[in-house]
Amino acid sequence: QVQLVESGGGLVQAGATLRLSCAASGRTFSSYGMGWFRQAPGKERDFVAGISWSGPTLYYADSVKGRFTISRDNAKNTVYLQMNSLKPEDTAVYYCAARVDRCSGYGCYASQVKYNYWGQGAQVTVSS
Repeated sequence: QVQLVESGGGLVQAGATLRLSCAASGRTFSSYGMGWFRQAPGKERDFVAGISWSGPTLYYADSVKGRFTISRDNAKNTVYLQMNSLKPEDTAVYYCAARVDRCSGYGCYASQVKYNYWGQGAQVTVSS
């Protein structure tokens, strides 16, 4: 069993920067592929970014490409989402998720059903 705890959310103005963290329990964090998803009010949960278990392969939704950066520190059992140039449309609850399979490719990482564990979410609100 893996527990994921997000932190770092908050209320910021448009153009600001935030960094979300997701701390994972367990000793096998380095073997998990990780993803960030978000759910805006009244909308479905959408893929934001993913990082492979080995770290070098990154995936981004078009809406955040060039502004957000996903990274991981396996020594700290933590995955990060650096969010720059935030926009009001980035307002959402952000979730991190972990997967134990070894599939690859954008389609795989963007698919919510492939993830085995989810955090409780962190609210990010961007005012205009």
